[in-house]
Amino acid sequence: MSATRAIRVAEAGGASVAHRHHRPRWPMTILGILFLSIMIFPVYWMINTSLQAQAGAATVTWFPFQPTFAGYIGAIQDQGQNLVTSIIVALGTVVVTLVVATPAAYGLGRFKMPGMPVFLFVLLITQMIPTIVIANALYTLFNDIGLLNNYLGLILADSAAQIPFAVLLIRAFITSIPQSLVEAALVDGANNLRAFISIVVPISRNAIITAALFTFLGAWGDFLFALTLTSKPDVRPVTLGIYNYLSSNVQNWGPVMATAVLASLPAAVLLILAQRYIAAGAIGGAIK
Repeated sequence: MSATRAIRVAEAGGASVAHRHHRPRWPMTILGILFLSIMIFPVYWMINTSLQAQAGAATVTWFPFQPTFAGYIGAIQDQGQNLVTSIIVALGTVVVTLVVATPAAYGLGRFKMPGMPVFLFVLLITQMIPTIVIANALYTLFNDIGLLNNYLGLILADSAAQIPFAVLLIRAFITSIPQSLVEAALVDGANNLRAFISIVVPISRNAIITAALFTFLGAWGDFLFALTLTSKPDVRPVTLGIYNYLSSNVQNWGPVMATAVLASLPAAVLLILAQRYIAAGAIGGAIK
């Protein structure tokens, strides 16, 4: 009798677990859809406004029933040079940042030097300094050496802001690489530079791509450096172009929103293409 009762209790427990496992999840689904709708609504409204002719603040409809690309044509005509400037500055910043940060991260992760924790702490502290403070200091320096209103000045300024984060990110990944791989290359006759190029860099690809993407996004979205270090339209990133564009197009939001859409496309495309590298690079340093 006790065995039969135990079987019934086990069956009842199993049924209860199965019932909990198959419990409807539609409330969480609805909640997720609601949150997602709230987050993507500004993006939809930006695209919707960019497709409407003579879109004013009070005349924009909920859907572009008669879409037009006049706003994009005007945006390309007025902001095309600014978009090119942003691309040049962002790509240049990525190159400079990776050239400096990757070997620096390898040195900090591979070699044990006195004062290493203090140096890493200083790198972390630099991330807390407001950009406007750095921009004001760089303005005086760049004015003395002739780096105002040119691409190189913006690239160096953005690189100075992005290198510490890139070093910390890549170093976290490099420290997870087994030392035996590098030591095997050294035993086979390779020097530290050869081991770095042939062993460490290929293995750290995910972390390097992640650092490159964050660097590109940081330089692409920079506003304070552009506002402080440029005063001529020939060297004006798109972020500053949109800021100046608002004052002359406040009555017609179509070209403004079209410019915002065009400025969002490179970042969106890169995030879609590199999302698997970002996930691997971001968590790689935590696994040893």
